[in-house]
Amino acid sequence: MNISNQQVIARPFLKALYGDDYYPDRVVDRGKAILLRLCERIEAERPADLAALYSLTQAATDEFNALQDEFWAAGSEIETVAREEMAEDFWFVAEAYGFPDADMEELIATREW
Repeated sequence: MNISNQQVIARPFLKALYGDDYYPDRVVDRGKAILLRLCERIEAERPADLAALYSLTQAATDEFNALQDEFWAAGSEIETVAREEMAEDFWFVAEAYGFPDADMEELIATREW
């Protein structure tokens, strides 16, 4: 499926991580892919309310949890800069798909980072 939301298409997801050598691009690419899959699921499933959105975003958060091992293996980790960047991108996705009242903490409630 292709993403149709123009805001999402134009978004440079995880931009701060790409600009920092501490985060290997190949691992950041996987994180970006998680966010893009989230957007595809939102467009396909069209969550009707915040509870449905949170279900999707928390599943994507679980994927980021699993990505932590890859960061460690590459000599990196999901630390403050990465956490903030990822959380900001989750918030952006919620807002871009019409959920401006989404709670940031609830979007990523299952995080282990």
